[in-house]
Amino acid sequence: MVPDLDARRRLPAEVDPALLWSGTILLLLGTVMVYSASIAIAEASQYTGRQPAYFLIRHSVFLVVGLIAGGLAFQLPLRIWQKISPWLFVAGFVLLALVLVPGIGREVNGARRWLPLGVVNLQPSELMKLFAVLYTADYTVRKMPHIHDLKKAFLPMAGVMVMISVLLLKEPDFGAFVVIVTISAGILFLGGMRARLFALLIAVLVTAFAVLIVVSPYRRDRIFGFMDPWADAFGRGYQLSHALIAFGRGEWFGVGLGASVEKLFYLPEAHTDFLLAVIAEELGFVGVATIVVLFGLLVQRAFVIGRQCIALNRVHPGLVAQGIGVWIGVQGFINMGVNMGLLPTKGLTLPLMSFGGSSILANCVALAILLRVDWENRQLMRGAKL
Repeated sequence: MVPDLDARRRLPAEVDPALLWSGTILLLLGTVMVYSASIAIAEASQYTGRQPAYFLIRHSVFLVVGLIAGGLAFQLPLRIWQKISPWLFVAGFVLLALVLVPGIGREVNGARRWLPLGVVNLQPSELMKLFAVLYTADYTVRKMPHIHDLKKAFLPMAGVMVMISVLLLKEPDFGAFVVIVTISAGILFLGGMRARLFALLIAVLVTAFAVLIVVSPYRRDRIFGFMDPWADAFGRGYQLSHALIAFGRGEWFGVGLGASVEKLFYLPEAHTDFLLAVIAEELGFVGVATIVVLFGLLVQRAFVIGRQCIALNRVHPGLVAQGIGVWIGVQGFINMGVNMGLLPTKGLTLPLMSFGGSSILANCVALAILLRVDWENRQLMRGAKL
């Protein structure tokens, strides 16, 4: 039976337009701002061959690879992702371990976080964020009958997270550690973990974070530098003080695209960790507010899609969607907080925007999986309407 015209008009679109366009705009705007933030350093560095467009070209290649990988990821049903999630998690664990092997992992500025693959470097912790979403969602579904049981549900997952955390802290990559643990805890909570267990988990995490900060001199320095960056503006408060100067110079509408002064060798990592500070200086409050709104819209759509899944009795895809929302929301919040002086300095990129091949690849695949979850929801609703 062929549905009438009015019925066809009421059928849902293939994908969520707000989700698609918010992600697309962030990717494109990120490409523009990475180019703007990196021109000076690319021209001055022998490593880049003094080519002004060096980072733009590499970022564009990473983006194309990420979009191709995302296109392939979109083709896989969520049942396939659920089936392979334990194997992906194991692969991520192995990659994190390989990073620490002398002669295999690459060390930069005292941190060993990369695997050299010829012309590019792979950062396994970025992929592990995606694998953690998929695995924790699958684990939560499998443990659903025992989700309130400390021994059967909480402790096994806690043990797995401890092993991952040990590897991340050995690199060290405290930022990835915070994000991955938050992803796992968030999915367990959204999956129905008892409030008491979740409160216990939070207490343990807060204690662990405090201990890690106390026993680590460089983390203590970052905390003190964050509390008063102007007390040592040329030392431990250097990055934050220049980020704040960039925000101050931007005022309401910015100094203009390409006109940033702070990116001219004052602000370290201007095209990666502190990209938002360059956006603030060049595009002003309006530019930063636009970025915040786009991220807020993307995260909101992720949680709406997750709730739709659960309403359709699709628990695993729902937790995956909400887990991706937690990941992008938490990492985006931390990066923005660091740039604005609301949080201690931490090496985390701005999702979908900052320079970095592994990050762009993982973000594009995550966005594609989120679109796939939404697409499957809409196919079910379309079938119900027909």
